[in-house]
Parts: sequence; structure tokens; C-alpha cells
Amino acid sequence: MAVTTELEIRPFDAPLGAEVFGLDLRTPLSDLDFARIHRAHLDYHVLAFRDQRITPEQQIAFSRLFGSLQIHVLRQFQLAGHPEILVVSNIKENGQPIGLGDAGHFWHSDLSYKETPSLGSLLHAQELPSEGGDTLFSNMHRVWDTLPAELRRTIRDLRAEHTYLAKYEELQKRNPWRPNLSAEQVAEVKPVVQPVVRTHPETGRQALFVSEHFTTRIVDIPEDESAQLLAELFGYIERAENIYRHVWSEHDLVFWDNRSVQHLATGCPDHLRRKLYRTTIEGDKPF
Repeated sequence: MAVTTELEIRPFDAPLGAEVFGLDLRTPLSDLDFARIHRAHLDYHVLAFRDQRITPEQQIAFSRLFGSLQIHVLRQFQLAGHPEILVVSNIKENGQPIGLGDAGHFWHSDLSYKETPSLGSLLHAQELPSEGGDTLFSNMHRVWDTLPAELRRTIRDLRAEHTYLAKYEELQKRNPWRPNLSAEQVAEVKPVVQPVVRTHPETGRQALFVSEHFTTRIVDIPEDESAQLLAELFGYIERAENIYRHVWSEHDLVFWDNRSVQHLATGCPDHLRRKLYRTTIEGDKPF
């Protein structure tokens, strides 16, 4: 395997995140470099690899170093020839969208609505708008650690329902081009129940695991109490002291831990082209 001697990891001046220097992902990683990246991903939760001029095949290969890849339910927006890649884009060709243009409209952790949600996601910039398009990341370990003690006691052992369909109709009203789901696709995203507070399987740290996008209710408590409690928790996710804002540069590859963070797309003007390629790594059943 290739040996890299210049690898450097510099934490951001933020509640999470770090930048990786001295690495060209077009070449294979040494075992040592992989171990350092893996450790940094656990420590900082979001890693930014700048100016990575990689092909879709190389993105898929790098992603697979961390686990099996998950295929998104919206197969309409797969990259041709590469079902592992979801195209995230507001571009239309012949009047039809080439990708999921409103991905990340609400705070969420990718695929929390699956029995085995995502370990992590990688997003590679292909075309970027001249303004807007930033991505926000909120540190769910920090959110949990800083919740009031009484609130922590209240939610520690609760469970909540997650479903991909929670906001789907609302998003379709905002974006009429968002596709209707087939019966097979609906069956693929049946609601699941997850712990409100999950334990990271590799570090043992606890993190809040409910989101405004996919969480519909806390089970086994009255509906009004559930709604009030979720609204309170969502407020902590949005606090500036928990957030890193990623301002995209050409050919950025960003790799985040869905067990540790939630993210939000800030959006950009509709007339400005934006296109990124996303791969998603399968994780474990939350506990």
C-alpha cells in the first residue's frame, strides 16, 4: 500500500470538525494513515478533505474502507452506473431534476429511519454555487452533555419513532418535482423505533438521537407531552455553541459520523447550480 508521510489533522475552531492535510485519495491509503483518519473521525465527528479530485469509483472505494454502503430509497437519483452514489443537486436537464435538490432541508442524521442507520456519509463537491450552499453540523454528544440534568433523566430511557415519510409530503409541496414513492419504496422505509439517546458503538459516548426531519413521536407517552419534549430537544440541536458551519470549496470531500452529529443544508438561490455526490456507510442497530 502507498505510504503517506505528510498527513496532518487540524481541528477547527468549532465544537466539532477537523481538516485533513497531506492526503490524495486517488492513491491507496497506508494502514497507518487509515488508522489516523478513523481515529480523527471518532474524535472530531466531521472531517474535511480539501481539493480531492477523485472519481466516483475512488469515492466508493474510500467509503468502503469503513463498511458496507447503503443504497438510498430514491433510486431515481442514483448516479448512472454507480448505485452507491446519491446525486444531491438542484440542476434540471430536459426539465427533469438530476438529483435530490432539497436534501438536508431539516436537521437530521442520515437514515435514522432504518433498523441499521448510517455510520457515516461522505459528500463530494462537483459543482458549487457562487453564494450559499453551506452545511451546518451539530455535535450531538455536546448537546447531550450540556442538557439540564433533569431533562437528561427524563429522556435517558425513552424511545422514539423515526420515519422517512415524516416530512415527505411537506417537501413535495415545496418542491413539486420531488418524486412520488412507489409501493415498493414505501415498504422499504417502514417506521422504526430508536432510543432517544444512543450510545456510540466505538467510543461509548452518548448522543441525542431525535431529529426534526425523521422523528415523529416519542412512544409510550401522551402525544402532547411528546410534541412538547421533542420541540424542546430540537431547540438544543440548533444552538450556535453546538454547531460547525462548513463553507464548501471546490472538490471538497466531507466525511461525517451520523452517530455523533446531525446536519442541515442552508440552501442556495435556485438559479445557481449545485451538485454533490453522496455515499453512505451502513452502521449498527442503535442502543
